[in-house]
Amino acid sequence: MEDNAGHAPVNMKGSVVHVLPPENCDIDILDNGRTIRDFMDTKMKELGSAGIEEPFYVANLDSIFEMNLRWRTNLPRVRPFYAVKCNNDAAVLRMMSALDIGFDCASKGEIQLVLSLGVTPDKIIYAHTTKPVSHIKYACTHGVDTMTFDNLDELLKISLCHAKAKLVLRIAVDDVASKVRLSLKFGARLESVGKLLGRAKELGLEVIGVSFHVGSGCTEALAFKEAIADARRVFDIGNMLGIRMRLLDIGGGFSGREDCQAGFEEFSKVINKALDEFFPPDSRVQIIAEPGRYYVDSAFTLAANVIAKRVIADDMNEHSDGENNCPERIMVYYLNDGVYGSLSCLINDAAHTTVEPYLYRVVESSEQRYQSVIWGPTCDSIDKVTDSCWMPELDVGEWLLIDNMGAYSVSLSTDFNGFERAHIYPVVTAETWSTLNLSDIYNLRQ
Repeated sequence: MEDNAGHAPVNMKGSVVHVLPPENCDIDILDNGRTIRDFMDTKMKELGSAGIEEPFYVANLDSIFEMNLRWRTNLPRVRPFYAVKCNNDAAVLRMMSALDIGFDCASKGEIQLVLSLGVTPDKIIYAHTTKPVSHIKYACTHGVDTMTFDNLDELLKISLCHAKAKLVLRIAVDDVASKVRLSLKFGARLESVGKLLGRAKELGLEVIGVSFHVGSGCTEALAFKEAIADARRVFDIGNMLGIRMRLLDIGGGFSGREDCQAGFEEFSKVINKALDEFFPPDSRVQIIAEPGRYYVDSAFTLAANVIAKRVIADDMNEHSDGENNCPERIMVYYLNDGVYGSLSCLINDAAHTTVEPYLYRVVESSEQRYQSVIWGPTCDSIDKVTDSCWMPELDVGEWLLIDNMGAYSVSLSTDFNGFERAHIYPVVTAETWSTLNLSDIYNLRQ
């Protein structure tokens, strides 16, 4: 089927709810008024009675559902393709599929994972510009056709391994306002676009669109407007060469957290205005994006146990900075999770370099606070969680919680020193379970 412009539309649509195999993906349903707090109470008691000191996440799938509603409301023209690298937990991926969200995969392994959950290949974009030959061949064999490129050598590899691929040219854009600048590594400069498109045409390859990424942890909404304007220039160059492109991928860089410098709604207004200016609806250009942390950051809460403590006397003659803060001694705690595990973001994610642990139990206002240094469990001195928090004296065995731990935590965690990775317990309310008809997607944990 062709559209009025004479070219076939990109088939990246699917049904609203997908029936996926439920193996190895249990989920707890919060029914009869049960809350996440109730679930945590039960889980901590279970672990305590069994003598288990493992850290764990509570993955609130309702949060992902709500973030998707927010996305659809604010960016109605932009179809999200979730960045698997951000959090590759099976429960998360199943939820994305149930919400009719596509997938941005960056390797054979990620493609395999998504396909194993029953996702069809037309819902995947292979969004990596420098791909191993064996990975390109795997994508070809399994029907994953849409993929990115940004250089001549990549075009040659693709022509030899996947000549029927639908190519998306990734361009470098101004990402100086982002905490992680990706255009330093990926993306073709505008001055090289004509040569790249011409070479693709010579090789008989089909270029269907343009992609960019303003960088992770973007703090300036106007970065999207400038990048969309650059993409329009590439479309115009393609038109002059007889290449009719029909897809624009605006990448990632979105945050869903309320404490960010620039909010999602502010970004959306700028993006929508730029799209209407440069790619109006009658242009028939399909718009997609590659959000990652936007969807999962606030969905995960980490629970870590205090496994050891010590007290350091402070000999300096200081005054308290508040009537509840005591400078006379420093409390030092060791958790069963740290920067080699769930908190690897502290050293590996420039967009998430601080965390704020807080006590799970209720803290009375009268309790004395102490300067507290919190370390992870390993024998490496780089494994520090924070040294800037004030809290009551803790006992070994108490639990600390850390919010906003869904992005680049699970996927970057290691078992260095033999410490176990945090277990993930997905939960969902009965209302969302029923609304999305999730019974065939997850196992029910009674």
